[in-house]
Amino acid sequence: MDFDLTKEQEMIRKEVRKFAQKEIAPVAGDLDEKEAFSADLTRKMGEIGLFGMFVSENYEGQAMDYISYIIAVEEIARIDGSQAATIAAGNSLGIGPIYYFGTEEQKKKYLPKLCAGEGLWGFGLTEPTAGSDAGGSKTTAVLDNDEWVINGSKIFITNAACDMTMGVTVQAVTGTRDNGKPEYSCILVESGTPGFKAVPMHKKMMWRASNTAELYFDDVRVPKENILGKKGDGFHQMLATLDGGRLSIGAMGLGGARGAYDLALKYAKEREQFGQPISKFQAVAFKLADCAMEIECARNLLYKACWLKSNHRPFEKEAAMGKLYCSEVMSRVVDHAVQIHGGYGLMKEYHVERFYRDQKLLEIGEGTSEVQRLVISRHIGC
Repeated sequence: MDFDLTKEQEMIRKEVRKFAQKEIAPVAGDLDEKEAFSADLTRKMGEIGLFGMFVSENYEGQAMDYISYIIAVEEIARIDGSQAATIAAGNSLGIGPIYYFGTEEQKKKYLPKLCAGEGLWGFGLTEPTAGSDAGGSKTTAVLDNDEWVINGSKIFITNAACDMTMGVTVQAVTGTRDNGKPEYSCILVESGTPGFKAVPMHKKMMWRASNTAELYFDDVRVPKENILGKKGDGFHQMLATLDGGRLSIGAMGLGGARGAYDLALKYAKEREQFGQPISKFQAVAFKLADCAMEIECARNLLYKACWLKSNHRPFEKEAAMGKLYCSEVMSRVVDHAVQIHGGYGLMKEYHVERFYRDQKLLEIGEGTSEVQRLVISRHIGC
């Protein structure tokens, strides 16, 4: 068993960490406070190759393995969850479906700009009444001659309502199966299409510098060629997309845990009480020891899941485990980190407060912790 990263993977970690420290760290707190999505930072992340990392060079991607991509997300999340969310959703949910299921024409039309970080693409799945029950979607798409006519709405869609958004992939009901259940298909809708409106969502507790949107479709007409894959493949495409997305959410949990741990360790070594650094007190030292141990366990679990995916082996169970464990590890680590900071941990000028808020979404987005346990339980035969 070889636990060493390749030289390329080590270089990616080093360079992305350097970028995050230099470009993101100085502005993360201000962007969070203003709830401001940064197109400038997003383009810079595109310039260093953080979009389309697993995409073939034929479409201007980086042609890297999945672990390299996950390392990049992890290192961005170590500094800021909002920018990590932009990268994770941009790759796993935006680029991924088009790359894995799109036609050659669709790939050539959209992927080069998306991989360059010149544009973003959303994945419209969640609806006001369809969250964990993704099969409860009400958005419809009816084929009228050579056009799909889409009606409905989506909510909590990342990267879908900013100036860089090129379009969204929409899961819609396109018919009824033989067993009476809805048939789902995924359809590509470009920004600016008549009847399509994307509205940014504000007053979020977390990822405040990430773009989140509500989407509205009112008799939106797109060419029938805009379907992703075949009619009726939408539910399968959605599940496959979420499997990959869970790995990037896991990376956000791992990176966020490491970022909060680093802040807590640094503070504990500097803060003195009763004549010595608080890191010397067993109550604090044991918290930090537990954090270090759980972060190591989380990394090994997540990287194994990514290794399975990169080697084209079944990874769905491990993806659910990685997403669940990494998100809950971050929960425990940020709780310890705030406690170690004491009263200062509740103040915005100490960035651990932002990590504390950003963590909660990881237990909800792209499959709640409860859903992950359901997926795992089915894989083990329950």
